[in-house]
This record gives sequence, structure tokens and C-alpha cells, in this order.
Amino acid sequence: MPNDMNNPIEITPAQRALFSSTLDEMARKVAQDEPTLGVEFPHVTSPDGAWVRQPASLSAGYTGDSWSHGNWLCGFWVGLLLASYQHTGESRFLLWARERMRLVAQRAEDPNTHDIGFIFDSSAIPGFDITGDAWYAGIALEAAGKLRARLVTTRAGAYLASWGPMNDPRGRCSSAIDTMANLSLLYWAANYSGDASYRLAARAHADISAKAFIRSDDSTYHAVEYDTVSGERRRGYTFQGAFDESAWSRGQGWAIYGYVNTARETGKREYLDLAERLATYYLKRLDGRQVPPWDFDATGADADIKDTAAAAVVSSALLELGRVHPDPAAGARWRTHGLAMLEALCRTEVASEPSQRGLLKNSCYSKPHNEGVDGATMFGDFFFAEALCRVMMPGRFRPLPAHPLAII
Repeated sequence: MPNDMNNPIEITPAQRALFSSTLDEMARKVAQDEPTLGVEFPHVTSPDGAWVRQPASLSAGYTGDSWSHGNWLCGFWVGLLLASYQHTGESRFLLWARERMRLVAQRAEDPNTHDIGFIFDSSAIPGFDITGDAWYAGIALEAAGKLRARLVTTRAGAYLASWGPMNDPRGRCSSAIDTMANLSLLYWAANYSGDASYRLAARAHADISAKAFIRSDDSTYHAVEYDTVSGERRRGYTFQGAFDESAWSRGQGWAIYGYVNTARETGKREYLDLAERLATYYLKRLDGRQVPPWDFDATGADADIKDTAAAAVVSSALLELGRVHPDPAAGARWRTHGLAMLEALCRTEVASEPSQRGLLKNSCYSKPHNEGVDGATMFGDFFFAEALCRVMMPGRFRPLPAHPLAII
């Protein structure tokens, strides 16, 4: 059986004070920034520390040969508002979250991106869990239908195409490791609706990704191009890593996070074992550090560029891995790693300067595109907050299942 899922994580008084003060800082910055945003949403910070903003309506798609991911970060701001509400109990955060959700809700109709999982798993789902308002659940369920519709069936299995219209062969043949972290929306939809097809789609994607994305040393490709008939991998490549065969640290984090969630939602030990292998590789490449470089294989001056967003994703994933692991000793080891990463972020990477509006410094959005290389990113701040909530208020931001599956 898993560890007692209702027990809080044991931390020292010093850690408790540190984590609580960091959540205080999050709530303070969010409350200051919310009235300044208008109808736009924080994206990444510029060199002067101010948020670069985008409207939630900015959809994904092709303009000629150019691809835009659209605003895939808008839901994370709603998530920070909800986390701030849970931490402070102040109703203004809940009101702001609902009004922001009205702007984000239109993206539930977007058929062109896997990031619909990120958008609504971070916003509508916690909104429903916290308030019980079925309006949030209806939005999340509509979005889950769009994500499920991205399933491409092949002779070798099925995968979720990550980007682009489904009738465009460029996008239809391609998938990204990020999609593993988007599967949470499908698992939620299965649990909420009772429709098993959502879970089957997620599991199919997890299964084929394990074969196509994970290299022999347990590192991962950022993206894979499939043969849409046979399901065989044509090539592995990258958009945000150093080169096609490199180990992009955040991609490894997305894989760990996705397989931990898949293990929890299916009760299958094979996914837990895979998450542990991926995490073991990540820790090996950290080589004693708590924050990774943006790419483990970057060289020269680029090797010194950190990615705190990757550290936040992995910290949250390892805390969850520790919670659901059926072996108490192994679970404790993973929790220890997750806590160490979280504590390091709080002590050395939180932006305390008033001009710096994000929470985490050195959150590298995309080094190859020189975008958000050394500032904050909205997803980095969200997963940082999620990890803090897992420790400080377990079950309140990410509810614990009433009847947890035993992982066997």
C-alpha cells in the first residue's frame, strides 16, 4: 500500500518558516500585480524584471511555415491566485481567480495544442476542487475532450499529437515530452465523468512515449516524429535543448512528472519504476547540485545557465513520488530529494527585489530562442507554488484521493 496519503510531510521548524515566508511572498506579489494586468496574463519577465504579458486568447497554430504555441501559460496565473487563496484565506484571490477564469475559458475550445492540458489542469481543476463550482468542471471537461481528440492511432499504439491542426501533417506526426505532463487533464476527466476513454488515451500515450522518447541511458528526447501508419519513431529532435541528442533538463522533468502522475492514476508499478529510472538519471546528472543547467549537455558559458523551472517541476514530482510510493523507505528517499530541491530554490533563487515581479529567478524559457533565459516564467512559478503547497497544505491545492489505488 502507498504511504499514508493524509499525513503531512515531516519538515523542520526552519523549513516550515522558510516555506511559509515564500508563500507569503508569492501572495504579496500576486496581489500587487493582479490589478495591473488588465485583460492580459504574465508570461515571462523581461530583463528589467517586469512581466511580459499576453492575452489568453492567443491561440496556437501555424502562420505560413511559422509555428506559435500561443499563450499556453495563462492558466498558471489562475493557479497562483488559487494557491494564494488557500495560503491566506483572503477572498479577493478567489474572486480574482474566477474573473481570470472567464478570460481563460475560451481556450477550452482550442483544438490546436496539447498545452490545453497545462492551461486547465492548473486553473479550472483546482478551481473546481476548491470551490465545488461545476462551472469550473464543465470548462475542464470541454478542454479534456479537445486533448483526447488529438490522439493519433497507429499499428504500434497511439499518441497525442502535440501541436498544430490535426489535418496538418507537420503537427500530426509530432509529439513532445511535455505532453506527458499534460495527461493529468485526461486522468481528471476520466475520474470526474466516469468515461474511461480519457484514461485509455492517456495510458496509450504514456506507453508509446516510453518506447519512443526514452533513450537507453534513461534520458529523453524533447520531440519525436512518428510514422503515422506504423507508429515507429522516424527521428528524435529538440526545439529547446542544446542539440537533438542532448539531455534537456526540463524535458526530463516533464517526463518524471508525467510518469509519477500516471503511476498514481493507474496503480501500475511499471510507470512508477519508469519514473524512478528517469529521476535517477536526473539526479546523476545533477552531480550534487539542486538546480540543473538548462541542458545537461550544454558546453562553454551556456553550461552555466540554470533552469529553476526544471528544478520546481522535479521537486513537485519527487514529493508526489514519495507520497505514492508503496515502499516507505524508498518514498522517504524521494521526498528527501524533493525537499532539498525546494529548500534550495527558496534560499537562493527567489527574486526578492521589488523590480523583479516573478517569483523564481533563472527560469530558462528557451535558450535556443533567447527568450526568458534568466528571468521568471509563469510555469516555473506555478510548479514552485505547487511543490510548496504539497508540503505546507497537503490535499488542499491538489486534493488527495479518497480511495487511493495501491500501486502494484
